Amino acid sequence: MNFNGLAFLALLAALALLSGCVQQDAGPSTGGGSMKLLSNDLRNGSEMPSEFTCEGSDISPELHWAGVPSGAKSFAIILRDPDAPSGDFAHWLVCNIPASAASIPKGGPLPKGAVQVVNDFGKKAYGGPCPPSGTHRYVFRLYALGVESVDCGSKQQFLQAVEQHKIGEAALLAPYKRK
Repeated sequence: MNFNGLAFLALLAALALLSGCVQQDAGPSTGGGSMKLLSNDLRNGSEMPSEFTCEGSDISPELHWAGVPSGAKSFAIILRDPDAPSGDFAHWLVCNIPASAASIPKGGPLPKGAVQVVNDFGKKAYGGPCPPSGTHRYVFRLYALGVESVDCGSKQQFLQAVEQHKIGEAALLAPYKRK
C-alpha cells in the first residue's frame, strides 16, 4: 500500500471516530453490561441538589434504570459516601426490589416488597448527604440480582447478599458540599 492509501485509511478511521461509531465511556462502571442507573433529579457527576440532603427536604431522588440483564430477578440499591471520616458510610440500603420495578419515585414510595435496611445513621430510611466538611462523593449503586429475594436484615447481610447474587450493576455519582 502506498502513502495515499495509508492516508485514506487514516482519514476513514478519523471519520468513524467523529461520527460516533466508537462508543465512549459514559460514566461509572456498570459491571460489564449495558445496565444504567438514571435520574430525573440528578445528573451523573453534577452536584446533588440540596433538596435531597440534610439541608433540604432530605428525601430520596427519583431513580430509574434500563438495560437490565435478562436473568435479573430482583434489585438492590445502596447510597454510599466513600469520603466519610469514619470510612465508607451507607446512607440508604434497599433490597428485594421486585424485577418488575423499573423506578423509584422522588421521595418514595418503594415498590411493594422492597425492604429498607438500617443505614449507618441507625435508621431504616433514606438519609441524605450531610458532609461535615468539604465536598464528598455520593454514589448511588443499583444491583441486579439473580435471585428473587435475599436475607438483608443488616448492612453486613445486605453487602454479602449483593456480592453473592449480583449479575449486573450501575452507578450514579452526585457530589455534595454543605452550604
